[in-house]
Amino acid sequence: MALVSFIGRVLFASVFILSAWQEFNEFGVDGGPAAKELRPKFNVFSKTVSSHTGLQVPEFDIKYAVAAAVAFKGVGSILFTFGSTIGAYLL
Repeated sequence: MALVSFIGRVLFASVFILSAWQEFNEFGVDGGPAAKELRPKFNVFSKTVSSHTGLQVPEFDIKYAVAAAVAFKGVGSILFTFGSTIGAYLL
């Protein structure tokens, strides 16, 4: 039964591993298409936070957020494969 559970986790995590690999390959100097999609959403978020709280959200390069997301997805899927609950939280 443990083998079936492990194979199921591998198959489930393979979707995330392949997704992280694809995002890693598309990640360029500017962060790739994920950064281009995330930038307008982050701008709306920062304007909303600024208007509601009066605090200015610091500017940062969006490619670092995309790189962190790719890393979390890759590490989380590997940890999930070996039965770690931390991997499930990272995914």
